[in-house]
Amino acid sequence: MTSAEQVTDVCTAHGEGAVWSDSWSGLRFVDMLAGAVLSLADDGSVTRQHVGAVAACVRPRAGGGMVVATERGFALYDAQDRLEWSADLWDDAGVRMNEGSCDPDGRFWCGSMAYDERVGGGTLYRLAADRGTTVVRGGQSIPNGLGFSPDGTLGYHADSGLREVTRYDYDPVGGLVDGRTFVKLPEGQGTPDGLTVDAGGRVWIAVWGGGQVRCYSPDGVLEEVVDVPARQTTSCTFGGPKLHDLYVTTSRKGLGAAAEPAAGALFVVPGLSVGQPVLPFHG
Repeated sequence: MTSAEQVTDVCTAHGEGAVWSDSWSGLRFVDMLAGAVLSLADDGSVTRQHVGAVAACVRPRAGGGMVVATERGFALYDAQDRLEWSADLWDDAGVRMNEGSCDPDGRFWCGSMAYDERVGGGTLYRLAADRGTTVVRGGQSIPNGLGFSPDGTLGYHADSGLREVTRYDYDPVGGLVDGRTFVKLPEGQGTPDGLTVDAGGRVWIAVWGGGQVRCYSPDGVLEEVVDVPARQTTSCTFGGPKLHDLYVTTSRKGLGAAAEPAAGALFVVPGLSVGQPVLPFHG
């Protein structure tokens, strides 16, 4: 078992959505329920940009700037991170966006969930380059991490409420089709949260409640386990100049002030594998 090293002080209440982009000169992640996008500097310091009530997920735009999943919709920021456009998709105050990613064709996917985490309370949405939004799939519980194989033919999507990651065929027109269970965690071993797929097609899954990132082969065989000194492990991504370093976010959500002093910090495992360059949003 490999152990992750702490990179920052505790800087999030509910850290999520780690992503590396050279266009940002490094790593960004979110303090989700504080509505902030965070940027990691080379010296380990962190800067914050408030974007709303919730900052659920962030990805780079191909032309510069970023796309953010907000509490109830999407927002686009320009290359200077100034708000350019935003849209809400619903009025229900009991539902928020949670996590997502971009597909190989440059569309931004994000899933919503109920604040009370009820089964079937979420929906998977897709934002196109023309800013049109499609409801992809309803009846989700806690839709979470999303990633794609290096050749772009497979997609992996976690539903934390079901404790499973589903593998789909990816079709540019149909999207994620022909879903089948890739990994299902036994009850009591935590739930799959954010995930990333490396350059070899292996799937790295952050395990909420397990204090781990687990690496599975393309065939679903457990190959590596990274130990994280915070049980509520939320997301992971490869970064660094050669995409060799695995960054991991964690959460303090629901923990007492004295519990798990490192929870809410950012962690890293240097030189662990080789990641894929982030897929940007084409809008």
